[in-house]
Amino acid sequence: MAMDESEIRRLIKEALPDAKVEIRDLAGDGDHYSATVVSAAFQGKTRVQQHQLVYAALKGKMGGQLHALALQTSTPEE
Repeated sequence: MAMDESEIRRLIKEALPDAKVEIRDLAGDGDHYSATVVSAAFQGKTRVQQHQLVYAALKGKMGGQLHALALQTSTPEE
């Protein structure tokens, strides 16, 4: 079962309320997305830690409902 863009955005915003989230469906199949997430919550965290926050927001749906997510994260100042 594929995941909808709005569901990905909702889950990320739920965990990171200040986040600016842009989602693109890369293959048109609802399984392969790219996401750009900008949040102050990433301040002082490594890129890996930032990505872990986003993956945690997806509540275990990565690898199941959501097959692939190309992720770019940054703080508002970057």
